[in-house]
Amino acid sequence: MSEQLKFIVEQLNLEPFKKNYNLITFDSLEPMQLLQTLNDVLAEIDSKQAIDIREEMPEQTAKRMFTLLGMLKYRPPGGLSDASSFRQGLVMGSKPVIHPILHWLLQRAPELKKRAYLARFLVKLDVPGEFLADDVIADTNHQYEELVEGFKNYHKECEQLRNSGFSTAEIRRDIAAMEEEKDQLMKRVERLRKRVESVSSHQRMLELVRLLRVEKEREEALAHQKQEQKNQLFQAEQKLQRCQLQLKDLRQAAADAKPESLVKRLKEEIKFNSYMVSDKLPKELARLRRRVHHLQKVASEPAMGHAELAELEEKVGQINELSQANQGLEKKLPRSEPVVDNLTLYRQQAAVIARKKEAKAEALQEAREELAAVTKEVSAKSSQARSHGGLEIVRADEFKRYVAKMRGKNIAFKKKRQEMAELKAEFGVLQRTEELLRQRLAKGQLQLQTLEAQRGISGFSETQEELERVSAIKSELDELKGQTLDDMSVMVKKLNVAVEEKKAALSPLIKELRPLRQQCQELSQEYEVKKALYDTCAAGLESNRSKLEQEVRVLREETVQEESRYHYVSCMRIVEIQMQRVADEMKVYVSPDPQARKKSIRWGSQLPRPIERDACLHVKLREQQKQVRESHAPNMKQVRMWKDLEQLLQCKKQCYLRAQSQASVGQVIQDSGEDRLVL
Repeated sequence: MSEQLKFIVEQLNLEPFKKNYNLITFDSLEPMQLLQTLNDVLAEIDSKQAIDIREEMPEQTAKRMFTLLGMLKYRPPGGLSDASSFRQGLVMGSKPVIHPILHWLLQRAPELKKRAYLARFLVKLDVPGEFLADDVIADTNHQYEELVEGFKNYHKECEQLRNSGFSTAEIRRDIAAMEEEKDQLMKRVERLRKRVESVSSHQRMLELVRLLRVEKEREEALAHQKQEQKNQLFQAEQKLQRCQLQLKDLRQAAADAKPESLVKRLKEEIKFNSYMVSDKLPKELARLRRRVHHLQKVASEPAMGHAELAELEEKVGQINELSQANQGLEKKLPRSEPVVDNLTLYRQQAAVIARKKEAKAEALQEAREELAAVTKEVSAKSSQARSHGGLEIVRADEFKRYVAKMRGKNIAFKKKRQEMAELKAEFGVLQRTEELLRQRLAKGQLQLQTLEAQRGISGFSETQEELERVSAIKSELDELKGQTLDDMSVMVKKLNVAVEEKKAALSPLIKELRPLRQQCQELSQEYEVKKALYDTCAAGLESNRSKLEQEVRVLREETVQEESRYHYVSCMRIVEIQMQRVADEMKVYVSPDPQARKKSIRWGSQLPRPIERDACLHVKLREQQKQVRESHAPNMKQVRMWKDLEQLLQCKKQCYLRAQSQASVGQVIQDSGEDRLVL
């Protein structure tokens, strides 16, 4: 569990979340904050989930998260039996439920992003059957399904191109190289054509060269045909040799055999074949069918990622450990007393004989296969030896002829080797010539570009090549469009036939649907009338409420103004009294009367105490002000949360009252001191 939390915190601290959590702060998150964190992770996978859950009802949040997790194929750890507790834990923001979901999502984020992207286009809309009776809706739905299939094909092609390893840069380089080679060949052909045009009777020479090329192609085709016929003749000779050997073996067997031995051999073969057909081959066929069924089942399931495969391997390991433990316990447990059975010995003997029979049959089958392989190899070796003359005894004159033949071949080999050296030297010269021509070509292209820039037509050659390429691509696309239109016309005909059949099948249902539609229209009209009455009533009440709120607002402002005026007048009177008192004190203090001066001194001695008390009170008030400032933000946050909770409870109360009113005849609504009965 600690490793899971550590992984979640590390992933949340990275891009694009940047939560700056540690293990303690993440573990101390409130349920609402934990749900918001889960929603942020889901929003990173699917951008449609970027919602503040405080502005959404809990039921809607739970439904939205259930839908997305089901689409992403998330499986709760408890399995299907614990589905209700999983739903309740997700709604309440329980840590044992949220933490595994976060770990699963963060561990497979790229794969889940791709799955969410595909689900946006591949999850089909569920259109009711009665709506599909409409032609327009049916055509639209059919077009929608065709677009979905087209998206599947395009996505597969895109993935294949991404995984094929081809690069657009490499393809462009290859195209550029081929275009350069094409230009060089065109220039070479142009030079040769100019050189040939200067020769007299060049047309006749060109015609003769064309005929020579045609004859050479024909010669190559005839040589290829001759080689194929030689191969067919060699295969026919091998087949004839095998048939001759088989005929020889059959004749020897028929010469040495008697009718009794032939019948016995045939009976043995019949017994062996009947055993293979009735016992062994059906078992092999059933085993292969089970294997094919398992493979088809595995192939039909969706593709698994590395994490799912690791989980399955871990489960397989646990099951193997449990099976080994069970086997150990079975070995340790005392065996019960054997049941007395008189047929046990015979059954054991029959099982041993059956196993021996199967082993012998397999050995016989392997021996036959090996004999057939050896026979085929012997025939091939013998035919090869005959073709090379290996079975014939070489005589002295034949050996001399063979030595002379080898000497001639040696001389021819030396000549060929000398010609090869000359060709290599010529190849080096041609390669150097090619490099020089490439350099000249580059210089010529630079000069062409400068001339184009001077003439004000820079990029003309490149534009012309691009236009030629685009025209070629356009012709190919036109051909594809023509084929596509033909296919679409055939498909439209088939769809029209299918639509007619569906219309004929749905006509009785449409007849039954018509009175229901009329009834639905009547109910809709009645609903519109009731809704209009409700809207007018609600508008009147809303206007009255706004007027009352305006009056209350004005009265509150007047009250605030009067209170401020009252406090101002009171303060002014207090200030006047204190000023009068100060003036009297000053008069007494400066008066020549000693009694009055003693009285002022007494008053002066009493002033420091209130001043000190006021100073202490001022310090305390400063501390209280500091505390209030520090706790203002969390207190305001708590107030907003309480207001949200109060609004949530009010909404639940209204939903409950609305549900109760639907079951009753009318509804009593209490609003601003008024009781109203809505029917």
